[in-house]
Amino acid sequence: MTGESVEKTYCFKTENKFIVKSGCKKRMWRSLKQILTAERALPWPNEAVLYYSINAPPTFKPTKKYSDISGLPAPYIDRHSKLYYSSAEEFATVRNLPMDITAGYLQLRGANTIVG
Repeated sequence: MTGESVEKTYCFKTENKFIVKSGCKKRMWRSLKQILTAERALPWPNEAVLYYSINAPPTFKPTKKYSDISGLPAPYIDRHSKLYYSSAEEFATVRNLPMDITAGYLQLRGANTIVG
């Protein structure tokens, strides 16, 4: 080379089109849907990897279960209330909980089972 430095241009160093400057506000946050829509409108090469083009395979590992009472790893589940517990003391606590508290724990976990 004769001393000239060739500077490459990268697409991530260009002006960020997702940040909107208006008035005294410097940033206006956009939802993921808005970002994906704007990303699709930009001219990208065919081999570019984008958010909407990434497909991950499903995992083969079982999901980890945590105690609804303590948050510790829970190897046990109460058949009556469907709550997870990790020790005998927590089992006694789970069995003594009222139905509305049990339903609240299930709702926090996102379990759509009816306690009965």
